Amino acid sequence: MPRAKYRESDVDLMARLMRAEAEGEGNQGMLYVGNVIVNRLVSNCLDFEDLRTVEDVIYQVQGGNYSFEAVQKGNLFYQRARSNEKRLAKMTLDYWRDHPAKHALWYFNPYAPCPPTWYGQPFAGQFKNHCFYEPAPDTCDGVYIG
Repeated sequence: MPRAKYRESDVDLMARLMRAEAEGEGNQGMLYVGNVIVNRLVSNCLDFEDLRTVEDVIYQVQGGNYSFEAVQKGNLFYQRARSNEKRLAKMTLDYWRDHPAKHALWYFNPYAPCPPTWYGQPFAGQFKNHCFYEPAPDTCDGVYIG
């Protein structure tokens, strides 16, 4: 049973975002971005309540901007998904999770050392240039299921 309900068009959309956000960090970095997308979809808490589809997650607007910078600014996001990224997207939708993004709901590239918290949420770990943050204990149980 997959971690999240999805359609083939969701795989394509997610693959495009994973590539746009983390192509420079290789397959592993793209998988971590995929973890965050799926975690936001299944968590139903904090900033991510009532997100029901992959499309809802990717096109979510917070504070007047898209949650993912690549949707707003990324040329790669608007290119066709390649087979490798589709395979990675399907893996994260179906089963793949790993530290530091296993339970992460946020990531960013600080262009400096990772801060110990991000908007009050604890640092989970770093992969190359991206810092990952998971919800504080007892604030978002949905992300820890599965």
